[in-house]
Amino acid sequence: MHLTALLVDDEPNILRNLKNIIPWESMGINQIRLAKNGQQALDIARQLSPDIVFSDIRMPMMDGITFLEHLREFNAYAEVMVITGYQDFEYARSLLKFGVSDYIIKPVNYKELIKQTEKIALKIRAKKLEQMMQKKQWGKVVTLAYEKILYDLIMDYTAVNTKYQLLEEALDLEEYAYTFMLIDSDNYSQKSLSWNEQERKLWNFAIRNVLQDALAAYGLKYVVLQLREGEWCAIIEQDKRKPGIDIAEARKWTESMQTEVSNHLHLKVSIVVYPNSVAVSELSRVYKKLQHTLQLSPGKEEEALLIYNPVANQNDSLWNSIEKMIVGLKMLDTTATEDAFHKLTAQLAAVSEQAFMPAEQILHFVVLHLLREMREIYMITIHQEEAVWKRMDRKLGVQGIIALIQELIESSINSALKKKNSEVLMQVAQDYISRNLGSCFGVEEISGHLEISCSYFSLLFKQHYGETFIEYLSKQRIETAQSMLLTSDKSITEIGAAVGYVNRRYFTKVFQKYTGEIPSEYREKRR
Repeated sequence: MHLTALLVDDEPNILRNLKNIIPWESMGINQIRLAKNGQQALDIARQLSPDIVFSDIRMPMMDGITFLEHLREFNAYAEVMVITGYQDFEYARSLLKFGVSDYIIKPVNYKELIKQTEKIALKIRAKKLEQMMQKKQWGKVVTLAYEKILYDLIMDYTAVNTKYQLLEEALDLEEYAYTFMLIDSDNYSQKSLSWNEQERKLWNFAIRNVLQDALAAYGLKYVVLQLREGEWCAIIEQDKRKPGIDIAEARKWTESMQTEVSNHLHLKVSIVVYPNSVAVSELSRVYKKLQHTLQLSPGKEEEALLIYNPVANQNDSLWNSIEKMIVGLKMLDTTATEDAFHKLTAQLAAVSEQAFMPAEQILHFVVLHLLREMREIYMITIHQEEAVWKRMDRKLGVQGIIALIQELIESSINSALKKKNSEVLMQVAQDYISRNLGSCFGVEEISGHLEISCSYFSLLFKQHYGETFIEYLSKQRIETAQSMLLTSDKSITEIGAAVGYVNRRYFTKVFQKYTGEIPSEYREKRR
């Protein structure tokens, strides 16, 4: 971090001594400019934006006081030291309103001046470092806010608003168009049955990180979002003037993502891409279309990249019934859920063997879709889900699967209605923590999200989890960091930032407290 200095005095000997005697380079000050009067200094300051200014008071053309008045009109951060022959303390003190850090009386004591200059340089460097960290954190907050907007639009949680204010930055979504790719972990529901809740979360987090790293190599402007367990999307910004996408490029990105997931995590993912650029208002609609393609495409595991084909996905009324059933279930609306279910069964009865998709295959998709949504809203346990897959293995046929779906719907709604309000709140809190591990938040933010008081949240949290919110959050972050240390090549600093610790030293301290090892030791011993 290099600094700049501006030295202003009408006495050539003083200027020469200031430049030559003070060890500027050792202080990290690598650019020093000289001025003989206030006017010349003002012209230089407009171009240089100096970090440090040493200025005399009495000078021809423009005195030091007038120079400082004008300097502060466009440069509020420069540290200023006044060099003056005036002995009157009150006069020197009057310069404080111009942000003068200190003053030194002529004749100059250069030994003392060097010490003061070192202090000023350290102060400036510390201030700039703090600003850099704040800017980095600010950029992270803006990125998270942008991701949250896209997530809510894809999941249809919010109406499309083309203009957003991300903190101090304005965002006009009409300027954007996207390549939309949906990514699904093959056989995720069955594979994840042996994982506990924490393991499922860590695996999903690890896959998302690997997908991000794979796309980063191409220099793209992109976002990778987890939409549900075992399901992600990659949204890549593109020129909105181009109606189509480059399938050859998309295939490269796909192969890279699949290769990286296979190499690092020994898992397989299937990917489908929408062939046209997607406007922000179309994100939710395209997401549903790609879901159907990805789940219902025969032999999808043999294809590196699936491309959405509207002809093969023409029965929109069938999909609408499925979605209405899911929405009704989420809203605990028994009537709406049952109405959509009965409509679905009636539509399936009309599907013949010659139709575009056999009824049994559609029902398999409905079961998979239903189980994933139930898991997302905590309406089913691992044991219940395992029992469903065991029944599915018996080749139930169309009527058997329909009966199974009806049982799932009824048991889910009954289970949800029996839950205590506090349990629902804590499940929402757990989901909030999981989705925001990398951001800076506390009790105030999460209790505000739940619309309850901080004290009531803290009480419920301790009763439900047996530990404080901070203890739980720290443990979740460190467990996630442990997974990243073993499954990614990111640096310790990058991993710390990804789980909410911007300061590496503090991350190392917390990590060692929970694991007994510093992050580098933990990685070296296990890789």
